[in-house]
Amino acid sequence: MTGTLIGVGLGPGDPDLMTLKAARAIGAAGVVAYPALPGTDSFARSIAADLIRSDADEIVIEVPMTKAREPAQAAYDVGAGRIAEALAAGRDVAVLCEGDPFFYGSFMYLHARLSDRFPVEVIPGITSVSAATARAALPLVARNEVLTVLPGPLESDALASRIDAAEAVVIMKVGRHLGRIRDVLAARGLVDRALYVERATMETERILPLADAPEAAPYFSLILVSKGSDPWL
Repeated sequence: MTGTLIGVGLGPGDPDLMTLKAARAIGAAGVVAYPALPGTDSFARSIAADLIRSDADEIVIEVPMTKAREPAQAAYDVGAGRIAEALAAGRDVAVLCEGDPFFYGSFMYLHARLSDRFPVEVIPGITSVSAATARAALPLVARNEVLTVLPGPLESDALASRIDAAEAVVIMKVGRHLGRIRDVLAARGLVDRALYVERATMETERILPLADAPEAAPYFSLILVSKGSDPWL
């Protein structure tokens, strides 16, 4: 009998927004794994810290943030190897993932390396998109409107064409791309219809009109753009 690989969605940052199922899985796990930037504390672990057993073994997966994919891929190879050892020994491993495990989530890279050898359970989490719209009190799509989710690092031309074709837009992973994204939206007359949300649900949360957003943004930031309005109004 092998252990089960459990991808645990933690939600956007507020520990109270974890699901009951996620909390139970973390509290029961004898092995907990999570990503961290090299030399820093893990944000994922900080969300779940009060639930991790004092006797749990912890696997830290140090993932560098670089444009090149190879360093991160190597980090996931090492992390998957350590997790595989625990699973092969019959121990369940709860992998902590900010937001939802399969929505731009780090868990998917471990899943790709381990799911063909071990049983897997995935516990979904509240995404930053849902958290941001709730905190901003912004209805984003209604009835037959279509939501488009775009990664901020897209080239400006690709970003522009997808925004032009969209009815409502969420732009993720804003970070150092904020100024360029704002320029793309300004060229389309959409800055006044856009909200900037930084670290939704956390103590350091900021929600601003995009026109008032800072020049530099953290990784955990996004932009909400609503072109239409609720047809019932």
